[in-house]
Amino acid sequence: MRAMNLEILGYIAAFLTSFSFAPQAVMTIKTKNTQGISRGMYIMFTAGVGFWLAYGIAIMSWPMILANTVTLALAATILFMKLRFG
Repeated sequence: MRAMNLEILGYIAAFLTSFSFAPQAVMTIKTKNTQGISRGMYIMFTAGVGFWLAYGIAIMSWPMILANTVTLALAATILFMKLRFG
């Protein structure tokens, strides 16, 4: 596969995986209901995404940087809501 095709593949994957958190974040913000959300899982996940973002920056992978920036913002929002209302 050509490099450009791989880059497009990366952007598609980044968009889909990152924005999959949007419905959960919106619902959590609207309802403030975090009962079904695992605090431990979101702490570990959010930290992991932060490390993936750092790795993406280190290797200058724009799909990885963009995806993990969006995912980190959404996951951190959900985690904040869990810690505040959970």
